[in-house]
Amino acid sequence: MKGADLDSSVDVAIIGSGINSLVAAAELALAGKRVCLIERSDRLGGFIHSAERTLPGFIHDSFSSWHPLFVSGGAYGALGRELHARGLEYCNTSGPVTASVAADPVSGTHRVVIAERDPAETAAAFKEPRDEAAYLAMLDDLGRNAGTVFGAFGAELRSFSEVAKIAFGALRRGRFQGTEAFVRDSVMSGRNYVRSRFDGWEADQLWSPWLLHAGLGPDQATGGVMLPVMALSMHSFGLPIVKGGASRFVEAFESLLRDNGAQIMLGAEAEEILVEGNSVTGVRTSQGVVSAGTVLANVSPQALYTQLLRQPPAGTADAAERYQNGRGAMQIHLALDKPVEWLDPRLNSVPLVHISNGSDSTGIACAQAEAGLLPNEPTVVVGQQCVLDPSRAPEGKATLWLQLQEVPFAPVGDAAGELSVTGGWTDELKHRYLERVLARLEQFAPGTRATVLASDILAPTDLLSANPNAVNGDPYGGSAELFQNLLWRPFPVAAGHQTAVEGLWHIGASTHPGPGLSGGSGHLVAQKLTAPPSPLSRLQAALKPSKR
Repeated sequence: MKGADLDSSVDVAIIGSGINSLVAAAELALAGKRVCLIERSDRLGGFIHSAERTLPGFIHDSFSSWHPLFVSGGAYGALGRELHARGLEYCNTSGPVTASVAADPVSGTHRVVIAERDPAETAAAFKEPRDEAAYLAMLDDLGRNAGTVFGAFGAELRSFSEVAKIAFGALRRGRFQGTEAFVRDSVMSGRNYVRSRFDGWEADQLWSPWLLHAGLGPDQATGGVMLPVMALSMHSFGLPIVKGGASRFVEAFESLLRDNGAQIMLGAEAEEILVEGNSVTGVRTSQGVVSAGTVLANVSPQALYTQLLRQPPAGTADAAERYQNGRGAMQIHLALDKPVEWLDPRLNSVPLVHISNGSDSTGIACAQAEAGLLPNEPTVVVGQQCVLDPSRAPEGKATLWLQLQEVPFAPVGDAAGELSVTGGWTDELKHRYLERVLARLEQFAPGTRATVLASDILAPTDLLSANPNAVNGDPYGGSAELFQNLLWRPFPVAAGHQTAVEGLWHIGASTHPGPGLSGGSGHLVAQKLTAPPSPLSRLQAALKPSKR
């Protein structure tokens, strides 16, 4: 929609069109709100996209791909039926979900650990006698506390009433016994968590690399809750991907929005959030002004408080400038002449494989990236989407989705001392780093390099170009370390989704519950905006002075 077609007055204007914006827009439109979605790009979806990025017939999920957090969350509960009615289909696994492969430091052979959908089958393969029971106990501990954990992910943690509701729910379920031990475990790093529970290497090698997908490293706090959350989610919900490519997920949302009267503005840059007194009145865009009494901003804290708000609330601009983004990421897409053939043939049917020995190699690579160095042995996320959805490639061929989450935005050196980083992420550096990644893959799947028909490489700088929320090439909306998480996301002076400007809400990966494809912040805010007013809020509205 261009400016000439714009109905400039709506109930809710939403800046950005990533997962949280799509969820919020859909729920609000279904509730009868007049919604306008403002997107600077020529398409919806943010980091949800698919295309023939290498060769015709090879469909690659450009950025994100896996949807266990979405199908297990409240947004899917509210919207799943509507989306499936508009063509959304998932491909999933009933067998192996994920795996990790590494060189055994003692024998020099390869060690492989595989997570099956069945946790008991997974644990039965652990070698140390006590680890099988310890693994099932880990999942059981989280299951017993699931109401508290997932309740916290879906609540405003600075709201006394919402936190009290979670606490009373735990009390009714008799869950306070053992709570202190559970909280202590939750704030551990992933490395310390697995050390405290397991004698063998399997749980560490299998799940510590998954912490990267939550914007964490193995030595950062709260890994002790995110590691079992990842494990329980995948045992329960698998690793669903969108049949035909991630863009079909966005197409289902777009159909839902248009069917319910939402306006969609593409190629429209949000230039300013308009405020009168202390109340939001709309958004000035490159295509005109959208008047709205409610604005949802799915943007970085830096953009919200130093660019879009001309007079930001006290302290917020300074805090936004100090907001810390995490490591950069890199996305590599390969078109293959045939599917990968791993030395361990069990991996041929696993949708997602990490090349990592767990906390050790991943921790070293994280530290190198934090120091501005290209890791010499990066953790390689190997996505084999064609295992679940053969339609992604011509018959007999395959796509490969490689993700690297320990990459500096502006490299200052190479940990291996082999690559020149002068000039930053040049095409030459991208391709030379690709060779390092392929060499790491070749250790466990020899011959893969010879099957590569074409490649497409997105460096951290390319991620920022594609999405301004990926500040410094960080696709997770800022470091998810404890000081910038939960109660303190994005920072204490502006924690919570409702800002100090009346009618202005902050959503997205840089807000609670953080990164991922759950749509959590969009769902939480939409639920608040569509909930019946409480007696207290009705009284406050009645006492509020009229603007006339």
